[in-house]
Order: sequence, then structure tokens, then C-alpha cells
Amino acid sequence: MPRKAQTESASDLNAAPGGAAAVDRALSLLASFQAGDGALTLTQLAERTQLYKSTVLRLLASLEHARLIHRQEDGRYALGAEIARLHGLYAASFSLEGIVMPVLRDLVAATGESAAYHVRQPQGDGWARLCLYRVDSPHPVRDHVRAGELLPADRGAGARVLIAFGPETEWPRGAKDRKLCQSIRAQGYYAAVGDRTAELGGISAPVFRADGSLAAAVTLTMPAHRYDEGYIEPVRAAAQRLSGTV
Repeated sequence: MPRKAQTESASDLNAAPGGAAAVDRALSLLASFQAGDGALTLTQLAERTQLYKSTVLRLLASLEHARLIHRQEDGRYALGAEIARLHGLYAASFSLEGIVMPVLRDLVAATGESAAYHVRQPQGDGWARLCLYRVDSPHPVRDHVRAGELLPADRGAGARVLIAFGPETEWPRGAKDRKLCQSIRAQGYYAAVGDRTAELGGISAPVFRADGSLAAAVTLTMPAHRYDEGYIEPVRAAAQRLSGTV
């Protein structure tokens, strides 16, 4: 049986009520990094968390797998790339929310349909479509997507726009799909019924950064029976209103 620690670990002293001890211990490893720490040795991590080295090694294996910790060539441990990605999302949510949400609310007020702000989210060797912000339609019948959900990157109005206005080197290879990308770029939006789900219609337009690069897609979704091409211009206006401000 494992020995009982003579002193309480940092995670035991600050355990989450009803939480999981293993998670608390893993988080205590991340919390042990302080300002000025480039990388820490196994001994330093064990001392700062008051955990056995064998326990620390098991936790580090999981944290490395999740890219939250990176083991350097000299054997020391540093914070991993996933920390930077999460920090970027956290920082972006605070800087963008006050800009994006009022525009989405205005779009919903003008159309009565659900509005979302979609961005590319790195995933594996490619990317997924992240619904970063969303304002629901007041209608009881609507699509049910929440902010924070990942959606298909190859279909749906928002996905089509993110593909078409993204790097041409990432366009689909098929002639039909490439022609669609060219068409979307030329008209400045994409509108269709049944592209992601047969019962839904979607209209999407690109949002650009000040340097002209693609930032996101503003997308309006609605049940197919409420699809209205008259909503194209409000969607384009919302995307133009955000362009250069994100």
C-alpha cells in the first residue's frame, strides 16, 4: 500500500469540495509555477506541491499528453503550448465580447433569428469551427447550438465562409468545391438551406481584421421554413460593422 504523506500536499490543503483528488493534484502542479520560472525540475515540483515524486511523475504524464506541460531536453518541465492557446481564448473573450455581442443582438432584433460569431479553432492537423459567441432567436423553434460548441468545418454557412476566405492552399481539391469557394468570395457571403442540416437555413459573411486577414464569420441560422434572402444584407452589414474592430 502507498505510504501516507507526513505533511498535507498543496492540493489537499486547497481541495475542491466534492472534487476529484487527482485533478486537484494535477492543478497544483500547474499552480506551482511562479513568475520568473522558465522550467522546474521534478524535485522542485515535488517540493512545491508536497507530493511524492512518483505521484508527480504520473500526473506529469497526463499533463504532457494534454500539452499543458512540456518536458525539455534537460529533463526539466515547462508550461506547454496548450496553456498559451487557452490564454489566447480567455483574453480574446474579454476583448471581443463587448464588441461582438451588441452587433449580434442587433442582428437578432432585426431578423428574429439566431446569430453567431464563428472562428477557426486549431484541432489536430486541421481546424474545427468554434461558435465563440451566440445570441438565440426569440422563437421557440430554432437550432440549438451553444457558445463554445465545435461545429463541422466542411459544411454549414459559417464553415463555407471560413473556408472560402481562408488560405487558398487549404481549399478543397475538387473542382466543384473550389468553384464554390470562388463564388463565395466574389459575392461576399454564403446563403443556403440544408447545407449542414436539412431543416436549417444559414446566411454567413466574413469579418476581417484591420490588416485584411480573415477573423471570423457572422452567421444567421433559422429553420428552413423561415429562411428569407432578405436577411442577407443585415448579415453582411453586421459583418462589415465588426470588420476592422476585432
